[in-house]
Amino acid sequence: MDVFNVISLLGGLAMFLYGMRLMGDSLKENSSGTLKKAMGKVTNNPLKAFILGVLVTALIQSSTATIVITAGLVGAGILTLHQSLGIIVGANVGTTVTGQIIRLLDIDSSASSVLRFFQPSTLAPIALIVGVILIMGSFFKNSRSVGKIAIGFGILFSGLLNMTGAVNTLAQSGIIEKLFLGLGKNPFLGYATGAGVAFALQSSSATIGILQAFSSTGMLTFKAIYSVIVGVYLGDCVTTAIVISIGAKEEPRRVGLVNILFNLSKSALVLIGVTVVHKLGLLDKLWDAPVNSSIIANANTVFNLCCALLLIPVLGVYEKLSRRMIKDKPTKESKYKSVTDTLNPVFYNTPALALQSCYKTLLAIYEAARANIEKSFALIMQYDPAVHKEILAEEDEIDRMTDKISRYMVEFLPHLQIESHVAILNQYYKITSEFERLGDHAVNIAAYAEQLEKNGTKFSSSAVSELAVLENALINILDEAKQTFAKRDVDAAERIEPLVQVAGDLITVLRGNHLKRMSTGECSAYADTTFTDLMVEFQRIADLCSNVGVATVVRVHPELADHEHLYFDRLHKGGDEAFNTAYNKAYQRYFSLLRPESAADEPKDPVPAEAQQGA
Repeated sequence: MDVFNVISLLGGLAMFLYGMRLMGDSLKENSSGTLKKAMGKVTNNPLKAFILGVLVTALIQSSTATIVITAGLVGAGILTLHQSLGIIVGANVGTTVTGQIIRLLDIDSSASSVLRFFQPSTLAPIALIVGVILIMGSFFKNSRSVGKIAIGFGILFSGLLNMTGAVNTLAQSGIIEKLFLGLGKNPFLGYATGAGVAFALQSSSATIGILQAFSSTGMLTFKAIYSVIVGVYLGDCVTTAIVISIGAKEEPRRVGLVNILFNLSKSALVLIGVTVVHKLGLLDKLWDAPVNSSIIANANTVFNLCCALLLIPVLGVYEKLSRRMIKDKPTKESKYKSVTDTLNPVFYNTPALALQSCYKTLLAIYEAARANIEKSFALIMQYDPAVHKEILAEEDEIDRMTDKISRYMVEFLPHLQIESHVAILNQYYKITSEFERLGDHAVNIAAYAEQLEKNGTKFSSSAVSELAVLENALINILDEAKQTFAKRDVDAAERIEPLVQVAGDLITVLRGNHLKRMSTGECSAYADTTFTDLMVEFQRIADLCSNVGVATVVRVHPELADHEHLYFDRLHKGGDEAFNTAYNKAYQRYFSLLRPESAADEPKDPVPAEAQQGA
């Protein structure tokens, strides 16, 4: 043995771990939408949750990832702790699939030509070739991502082969024989070794894979490795619990604790069970016999499956213990806590879940801002200090949600690999500021209403009537903005523009009418500044809704990204017949609600002002 054998072993290990990470990350990236739907539909049936946990973990090749995602869903309120129990057990069984794949090492090199295709020495280069072709060719939408999965698979097996070759060389030195002979004599040492390696590598699958690579020497016996396998369970679940606990609330931390309690119980069951079965003489043929990759994979699967079947009926005990060990802290919670808790970093590697969390938070911000705007409109008509206080308190909530989602999206962006996900996040980032500003304008309007009250100034009945028409138009615009964002509705986005133009025309007319009323003494001169300021706020609310429509149209039609304003300028200048029709309809609708004298000077067959200038 020399240093070059050690370098070869460590290099193979590095390739193996990287290949597993690349394959798992790519699988999560492409399956995140399906993952979100599946895990969001978990029922209170532990068996269904167990099956889901097995399937998800087999798909993404990581029990840690599955349990971390589950903890995130529990923290977000999408799942309850009780619903997560079956998934946790299923994840522990699903992780054994990786070992079953690695057992392909045992395929005889002298086997038939068909079986030889499944040997790692054949599969690895085939997977790498296919991966490179898919990445370079871009044959279909997710070609690049599927190519990464194939390359990850190829690198994994290449690393495994490299490790196997290095281990076979090291076997000749007698080190491996001495090492595992000592583990065979002391099962507790084997248990500690498995736990330590799994904790260091942060992966039970990787640790089992390394053990399978060592089995190629023919020097590993069942009595030496069974305790190592059991130790892996503890090391992996401790790593998972640490990842979950970072910055987490009580409920997600309980998910990690339940996983530890389950794996401790599983370890005890296996160690006791194997000892009893051995004492009965049922393992005599296997005990001192050399084990191969297949025996290790099968032992790992049998241990997990049998323990899962035995422990599923007592999962409720783990739930109760976790609640006793991790108690809820009494805190003053935000009314939107259940919404902002969905912004969990554990979702970064499953983009569909993270984007869904952003979507829900943005809708909450919009609804809060929209409600504040309507309350502020009411204050203009009848000031109420209690309502004003409610608006200010809600604005604080809006600001907190905005700060949290903005930080979340900035930290989330580097984790995105797919262009469509980046496009969605870009839209969300733009819309965040628009929704937050809507809340700011509600606060401003409420402040102007307070100013009127303090000055003892009121608008005339004519002004109040006209403001009601304008407010009605703005509510319509806000409705279309919500439809645009919530449903990614381009038709609703295009309906916003004519309404915004009509709102602008109304503001122009209302300003002129207000000046006339001041000249006749109908409106107080003290109300002039406030009325003008309100018109500015109303116009900006309409413009912000227009920006929401623009962001949605650009997301659906990315080719407009560099000249989006030219597109909408063309609409406003009468260059689109549908826009003109919608504008005229809205114009007639709202101007007909004004008092006859207010609209007397308006054209009977209106068209956009810009279109008139163009003519």
